[in-house]
Amino acid sequence: MKPRRIHTLHRPAVGAKRYPPLLFVHGGYATAGCWDAYFLPWFSSRGFDCHALDLAGHGASEDRARLDSYGLDDYAEDVAQVAQELDAPAILIGHSMGTAVVERYLERHQAPAAVLMAPVPPTGILGATMKIALTDPAFFGEQARATRGEYTAETLESIRDVYYSAETTSEDLIRFGPLFQSESRRAILDLTLLAMHFGGRRPALPVLVVGGEKDAVFPPAVLGFTAARWQAEVAVIPRAGHTLMLDAHWQTAASRIAGWIERQP
Repeated sequence: MKPRRIHTLHRPAVGAKRYPPLLFVHGGYATAGCWDAYFLPWFSSRGFDCHALDLAGHGASEDRARLDSYGLDDYAEDVAQVAQELDAPAILIGHSMGTAVVERYLERHQAPAAVLMAPVPPTGILGATMKIALTDPAFFGEQARATRGEYTAETLESIRDVYYSAETTSEDLIRFGPLFQSESRRAILDLTLLAMHFGGRRPALPVLVVGGEKDAVFPPAVLGFTAARWQAEVAVIPRAGHTLMLDAHWQTAASRIAGWIERQP
């Protein structure tokens, strides 16, 4: 298969590289830029060599016009392509849909460790989608407006209620807007039918599952299902919402992840 043109962001380690490189995988409706607002410079300043990719059809990667043709397996191939080009095996850090991509990647490849942030549970997204539809039926329309860069007070309130903590400011939500885009319909279908996916053998590796205490999409109560699959440690970030790398409490999440990585052999 011909390699795709996959755009990556690289924040080199400041000083000596003390750890394996980190490869960050964004979630649905997002781009690699969501990592660069806070996480990439923060981790690079602590000696981590940081890379983040735009999955196919996202950000500056090719095939935006063919976005709806890409599914989770395609995204996992993108991760494999980028990981192969790094100078050492990378620790994988995925968020939301990106955790499903990382898990799909690990069915076929090895990694020193993985961090699954606000992971999609093994049952998929149907339950979360139905819950949001019932409790905040206007959300999906407001999300579409935000994707187009159209912000009203109602839009900001809806986006914050579902994806962020109450402490995340409206100014930040508007600033984060360009970091997001539409998502592949095929990928959304894959996430909806995730429970029907029977993958390969899961390798044994250190895994950290991280969630936000106030995550309205995948609340802390469901983190255990993902943790059980990987015999993983679980960390719940106080007061944080779903979008952990951009939330007002992002630094608490980053510190928890860095501390866990530094404790690994």
